Amino acid sequence: MRLGISMNHTPTFRNNRRTTPGPNGFTLMELLIVISIILILMLVAIPTAGKIRKHANELSAQKSLQTIQEAESMYESTYPTNGYACTLPALAGDPNSGPPSPTAAQVINGELATGIKSGYIFNITNCTKVNINNTDRITSYTATAVPATLGKTGDRGFCLDSGGAMKADPAGGTNCTQMVQ
Repeated sequence: MRLGISMNHTPTFRNNRRTTPGPNGFTLMELLIVISIILILMLVAIPTAGKIRKHANELSAQKSLQTIQEAESMYESTYPTNGYACTLPALAGDPNSGPPSPTAAQVINGELATGIKSGYIFNITNCTKVNINNTDRITSYTATAVPATLGKTGDRGFCLDSGGAMKADPAGGTNCTQMVQ
């Protein structure tokens, strides 16, 4: 009997132990274990990525509402007889189409003016009008942001009134009752 590694697959003895040389590569069991570990890691990572995306969308919605509020303030100081704008297109406008006007003030960018940004739908609602010298003047408004697909693009809806108080609706709508910090 020879000690050492045999070139054929016959058992050899090394240190009084019987050894059979294995084939090169991985066994099926080793591959299945590696694949199952990868799947478990993916199952942990995918929901986390979705939560991160929803959180980023919610932060973007809050910042966009603050942008709308700043634009409304600029609009109201530029066009005091009109008060606030009651539509997003009135805050927007194309700089190449001419000078700013009450119907296209050019104080917000085009993406936000479309009403859809980062998985949220934006709107200006609850406009209060007062008629002064036969001219309607908007004295208050509420800017809203709701998820385009509730649970996927965001979980909460947000509201910002003309006084600057931002509130959230945990159900994703416009019934905003919780203060946002």
